[in-house]
Amino acid sequence: MDSPYGLLAELTYACPLQCAYCSNPLELEKYRDELTTQEWQRVITEAAELGVLQLHLSGGEPLQRRDIVELVRTASELGLYTNLITSALGLSERRAEQLREAGLDHVQISIQADEEQLSDRIAGIRSFDRKREAARLVRRLGWPITLNVVLHRQNLDHIAGILAMAEEIGADRIELANTQYYGWAGLNRSELMPSREQLSNAETVVREARERIGDRMEIIYVIPDYYSQYPKPCMDGWASRQFTVTPNGDALPCPAAQSLPLPRANVRDHSVAWIWQDSALFNQYRGTDWMPDPCRSCERKELDFGGCRCQAFALTGDAGRTDPVCHLSPDHHLVESAVAEANDPARPRGGVLTPRTRSVRLQPRPVTVPTPTTVD
Repeated sequence: MDSPYGLLAELTYACPLQCAYCSNPLELEKYRDELTTQEWQRVITEAAELGVLQLHLSGGEPLQRRDIVELVRTASELGLYTNLITSALGLSERRAEQLREAGLDHVQISIQADEEQLSDRIAGIRSFDRKREAARLVRRLGWPITLNVVLHRQNLDHIAGILAMAEEIGADRIELANTQYYGWAGLNRSELMPSREQLSNAETVVREARERIGDRMEIIYVIPDYYSQYPKPCMDGWASRQFTVTPNGDALPCPAAQSLPLPRANVRDHSVAWIWQDSALFNQYRGTDWMPDPCRSCERKELDFGGCRCQAFALTGDAGRTDPVCHLSPDHHLVESAVAEANDPARPRGGVLTPRTRSVRLQPRPVTVPTPTTVD
């Protein structure tokens, strides 16, 4: 069994944004007893001793932790590569300079859209201009910068403009990842899932942008699971390469695993090494012995590891079943039904639920064909 190379430290679930695609848990009140500075420092130290090389500081909004600079300094002194995953709200010039002095290696900023009105509507707060300003600050201070864009029905038609904005900012890398339907995104799936036409248009735009931009900016594009023939290898296999620690200290094999009815493993009760190596939670779906058919007899079982356990549970109520995204799964009809609904022009429109509001009404708009980028 290999040691993990990455720790996702979800420092807090507090966040100024109200994104309908948020993957944070629905019962946020369970995570208000956050780890202290000293507890996080112990976790980071134990993770480094276990073999972790990368520390990803996330949330919620990690900048809402007053000790963020201190935690970065601890990780840097331990030799960890540190990556701040942020909305960039709260990234003042003074705070940015403190983080640079503490040793922060990389900044990843979330972007909702390329137009102010749409971006602010998706984020649930006026934030577009502040994000662009923060991105320029990051570039000015010499950090490498990744832009992270969660794609869905509301912004997928803007992918050409989003890529153009990333070029203008000078991003080193942009991650265009279609929504994973966990947490709040799971509640809002019907309003977020794109149509086949949108995906086809987006793939054309991405392909042409890659040809035009070349190696000046890395473009990562991830299609929705529901439109794939095979499931993605979630986290490169359950408890195989990375793990997550939530604000209250729960350790998870993947960021969405708190939804599963499995034994808990908390860093307040056990060491990081014991949780990784010996806990029932981390061993539940490790490897391939747990797999049912058709996974057990499939030649792809060590490629996709049966897919996502959280997605299997969300769709079937059984985390041990084959991910229904797989076309070989006996539950694949559940995915086909959701895709058919997303492509039904007569489907009803509604509002969405967000972490801080009961519902937000989305204004219906027609699906439009984005203007593709062209080779000069």
